[in-house]
Amino acid sequence: MPPTDASAEDTLDLRLTDELTALFADGDPPGRAPDSRLLDSPAQWGPVTTSVGVFQLVPVRVERDLALISRWMNDPAVAAFWELAGPESVTADHLRPQLDGDGRTAPCLGVLGGIPMSYWEIYRADLDPLARHYPARPHDTGIHLLLGGVTDRGRGVGTALLRAVADLVLDHRPRCGRVVAEPDLRNTPSVSAFLSAGFRFGAEIDLPDKRAALMVRERALRDLL
Repeated sequence: MPPTDASAEDTLDLRLTDELTALFADGDPPGRAPDSRLLDSPAQWGPVTTSVGVFQLVPVRVERDLALISRWMNDPAVAAFWELAGPESVTADHLRPQLDGDGRTAPCLGVLGGIPMSYWEIYRADLDPLARHYPARPHDTGIHLLLGGVTDRGRGVGTALLRAVADLVLDHRPRCGRVVAEPDLRNTPSVSAFLSAGFRFGAEIDLPDKRAALMVRERALRDLL
């Protein structure tokens, strides 16, 4: 979960109109039917009430969301960990393989109180290259998070949403026994947010692009942490 930064104006002008709300509810664009069975259809998980407001994961649409996500990726604090700064084509090249793939990863906007304010990737960790670097179990589900606004940082928003999304995964993916993440070890605010959200530190792992902290939230311990 890289730290993110963008001016508050990046999100304040994006409060959902009724038209946009209806658009988000439509699901995937006509003519495209990605196989979402590998992740048990995150688009259908619906809104949840959290300590910071009503939150929902909304599937990314490049034509609608590219400019916003690219703007977030160009924040220096974000670029330090995501390494996707540059023109919109850089972000598009990151999104399209996920959207056109086999459904093992789902890029989503996080909408809080009617405002798109975060970018998420929900993915099958057991089917990801990450599985080569830790003792993966069938249906392990991974999450990446980017908070889009500086005002959402440092006040517990990330922690609340990480807990909420982990609960969404466990509620809607009954075969998944644990949720995992691999933030950069240098990203201490991210590691701290995962710990506060009920994840435990599993190990340090060497990935091709970083040394990471393996964070794990076990289904069996979800009510204890």
